[in-house]
Amino acid sequence: MTHKTLKTIVVEDSDTQRAVITRFAKEHPRLNVLGDYSNGILALNAIRKNKVDLILLDVEMPVVNGFDLLDSLETPPQIILISDKSDYALKAFEYPNITDYLQKPIDKARFTTAIGRVVKTHNQIRKANENQDFICVNVNLQKKKIYMNTIKWVEALGDYIKIVTTTGDNYTVLSTMKAFLAQVPEKEFIRIHKSYIVNTKKIDNWSSTKVEIAGTKLPMSRSHKETLEKILITS
Repeated sequence: MTHKTLKTIVVEDSDTQRAVITRFAKEHPRLNVLGDYSNGILALNAIRKNKVDLILLDVEMPVVNGFDLLDSLETPPQIILISDKSDYALKAFEYPNITDYLQKPIDKARFTTAIGRVVKTHNQIRKANENQDFICVNVNLQKKKIYMNTIKWVEALGDYIKIVTTTGDNYTVLSTMKAFLAQVPEKEFIRIHKSYIVNTKKIDNWSSTKVEIAGTKLPMSRSHKETLEKILITS
């Protein structure tokens, strides 16, 4: 049985420790290491460009420490917090996305146990997302439930997104496209353009440059065409 690997980055300012953590991560069959970074600013840039499932995150770093980085993330992935002190363990409990806490020097067996917890949590979240048929968004200072089978597409509008539905109601929400994708099944909603996410179940026709939903033609980047066709052909 083939298991999905978790997209992982390592953030650690010590060259020696970063090399050890990265090696452990690369040797684990469930992790796909996208990169390793010596500071929080470099890591933040990488997170904004990629979908990341796990961050192996050092606490004490110059300029931007581990907690600062975590606080700056709109939708943080799972975190394994790392430090040479036990002092931060209590604070780590304040963050629901911190799955485990490792103290340096890191023992490989303990590292493997932590990854096991991450994988278990990832599977639980994935199953919950598959079973949930709606998302909740903030509209006019209130929570609004939007059923996913009513969503046709999502359009980026600067710091906002517009959710277009089959009911005729459109919702403009303070959010990012990345944050929206984190809430929905990845094979049901995909990005076809920097400004558009579509519900693949609502697509009527498509070409190399456009997708048509209920008579509306949306632009599609050529780089997304292959991914879209794989999903539509196999679904």
